[in-house]
Amino acid sequence: MQLYLRLAWRNIWRHRRRTIIIVLAMSLTLALMMFYDGLMNGFTDAIYGNAVKVLGGNIQVHAVGYRDQANSTPLLPLVDPQAAIKAAEANPLTLGAVQRINTGGLVTNHEGAFAVGITGVEPETELNLNIIGQFVKAGRNLSSADLDNILIGKGLADAMNVQVGDRITLVGRSQHEQMRQRTMTVVGIFDLGMADIEKQTVYISLGEAQSLYDLNGQSTEVAVFLKRIGQENAVIGSMKSKLTGVEIESFEANYPDLASAINTKGGVMNIFSVVIIGIAGVGILNLLLMAIYERTREIGMLGAMGLKPAQISLLFILEGIMIGLVGVAAGIVLGLALNGLLMKVGLDFGSLSSVTSYMALIKGKVYPTWGTEKLLMRASVVAIISALASVIPAIEAGRREPAEALHYV
Repeated sequence: MQLYLRLAWRNIWRHRRRTIIIVLAMSLTLALMMFYDGLMNGFTDAIYGNAVKVLGGNIQVHAVGYRDQANSTPLLPLVDPQAAIKAAEANPLTLGAVQRINTGGLVTNHEGAFAVGITGVEPETELNLNIIGQFVKAGRNLSSADLDNILIGKGLADAMNVQVGDRITLVGRSQHEQMRQRTMTVVGIFDLGMADIEKQTVYISLGEAQSLYDLNGQSTEVAVFLKRIGQENAVIGSMKSKLTGVEIESFEANYPDLASAINTKGGVMNIFSVVIIGIAGVGILNLLLMAIYERTREIGMLGAMGLKPAQISLLFILEGIMIGLVGVAAGIVLGLALNGLLMKVGLDFGSLSSVTSYMALIKGKVYPTWGTEKLLMRASVVAIISALASVIPAIEAGRREPAEALHYV
């Protein structure tokens, strides 16, 4: 076998130009797949990552019993929210954790009544975590000292025909299921470019929510924001080992539609990648078949020297495998170099933010990842396709009659 390996390695570099073409085709295929994976992960973070931030974080911590009443957004205070925050922030995957108060209610004015979610937040703490505060286009963001002030979305402001400085009435349930009503001043209007999301939630300071809903010094939720989507299970596992008497869930439990959209995107990506690799496999097969015709006299010489058809076929299969391994190695280097460069400079898709509503969540540049999440699978498929593509040429080479092959011109 060692002799065959030495011969195969020598042979692939005897025809340097042909080998380089095949390796280039394979390496470009793998590099493009790594770029595709990295770019799609960047899109996931830019679009779905921002969507998760807007909707309430990657992970939510509630008091026991919340899930059974989740449809009514119950005001169940956490016993020790600071313990949950410390447990979350102890994990290096966490960007930050904040306490909130969430309930449902109405905002009303002369235009009518609009059902909304009411969220009490710590504005300064959330500014670098939740993009809502970063996209206040009119007025200002909330502050922790705000009383009787409210931050609303542009979609809701347009529907209610209000501007910064106008007064609207906020109605919501207290901890004891009593309806509380307060007239609030609109201090800011945020604009995400998605009217539907902008109509869903209004924001008040945590202190105001505690006063309004009889939750003195308490909160009903700890929202945890992570560096990337997909890290939720790891962080939840570490938090559960440190906390008791709480319910810890990822955004998938609270926003199943968003989770379904991410999973659907992943399935489409996998189908697309199979198509690309299949096309590349056909190209590799064609190149290896051409190599058979270029080496007809060489095949005849091998047969004349006493190599059996099976041995000649084995030699060509080993060549295909070696070319595949070289192509995979070159592709990994090229893919890492390409993604590494783009991770620094980013790709500007700002001009596409108005194409569809969800593209509005792309705020600035998209930064791909290394694209190594599926590297083992991608590299294995490329190497296997290279080996399989060499089978037909190897069989064809083994069938050549030495006498005919030696007279081939």
